[in-house]
Amino acid sequence: MTEKNPYLAERLQDFGTTIFAEMSALAVRTDSINLGQGFPDTDGPNQVAEAAIRAIRDGHNQYPPGLGIESLRIAVSEHQKRFYGIEVDPETEVLITAGASEALAASLIALVEPGQEVITFEPYFDVYAAAIAMAGGKRRVVTLKTPDYSFDYEELVSKVNSNTRLILLNSPHNPTGKVFDHQELSQIAKLAVERDLLVITDEVYEHLVFDGLSHIPISTLPDMSERTLTISSAAKTFGFTGWKIGWAHGPSELLSAVRIAKQFLTYVNGAPFQHAIAEALKLDENYYMGLALDMAKKRDILCEGLEKAGFEVFRPSGTYYATVDIRPLGDEDGIEFCWDLPNRCGVVAVPNEVFYDNKNIGKPLVRFAYCKKPEVLDHAVEKLLSLKAQK
Repeated sequence: MTEKNPYLAERLQDFGTTIFAEMSALAVRTDSINLGQGFPDTDGPNQVAEAAIRAIRDGHNQYPPGLGIESLRIAVSEHQKRFYGIEVDPETEVLITAGASEALAASLIALVEPGQEVITFEPYFDVYAAAIAMAGGKRRVVTLKTPDYSFDYEELVSKVNSNTRLILLNSPHNPTGKVFDHQELSQIAKLAVERDLLVITDEVYEHLVFDGLSHIPISTLPDMSERTLTISSAAKTFGFTGWKIGWAHGPSELLSAVRIAKQFLTYVNGAPFQHAIAEALKLDENYYMGLALDMAKKRDILCEGLEKAGFEVFRPSGTYYATVDIRPLGDEDGIEFCWDLPNRCGVVAVPNEVFYDNKNIGKPLVRFAYCKKPEVLDHAVEKLLSLKAQK
């Protein structure tokens, strides 16, 4: 629990500065390797950066249309058709947002009445809890259980009641790296249809899936397209996290509701970057395959190093992140461990406890990001290996 701010609305009293900001500041302060916050240490494709520069020079610097520029909405539509066979009308079913975070916030504000319940899976990205609170909703969680981060379907069913509005899903999943499989998604879809629930699905890591697995959009399952709002962004796929270009797509009535909320948040954003991402989404399959292969190699560098350092590692199937259990090293408290880690070996990580309602489950778990240059990961591993000698 954070210290109370007398001016802050009660529904936000549990939220302070995000753990990512705190850990990144700690990395700077201690001159440590930052494996906490999930941003790459290289820029994305040069041709995409050049497209943004060209858009600025061509004068695309004023407010774009409220839905987003047409070429980007068409590119999102074509991307969904190319990779998943999903038909999306760019005129009425696509909305460009200030990153996936705004899409999430706008969706929850638009679709959830104060007091209604939102089911999500823990551990959850911290934006979910804050956005549900800002909408006046109530959060109910289903726990993903180590080592494979499976969930109990009966637990999910037990969370649904007459006050449940929607299920908030994230696959590939941050912070665990879990990729929900077809059976799991079918269970969630079946429940949503039977209980007439909406589903918001966060798919920002959709192209970071490894080991021959595939990302399956839940909207492709039977009877799900009409009740699913899909969210993604350019940040993780193209490596330009600071541009904050995201999108949502779904049935026109659902999308229209979200647009009404979104227009009173940022209204619009990132005009020249929208033009650049419209081009980025058209990159050929070699780019997308190369992205996943490169990230899988980085995952292996870090995970093998973490195992050698003595952690229990829950090897991820996707995303930027690997979770470890610190107890084999003799530590119990992930928050204390992460605050002390820079002093012990010059590396920064993030404690997973902040992503759980059940703090006891998350307490010994820590997340490391591997979206860094191989040489940086090698250096971090060298430092982390010293922890074994400190036991």
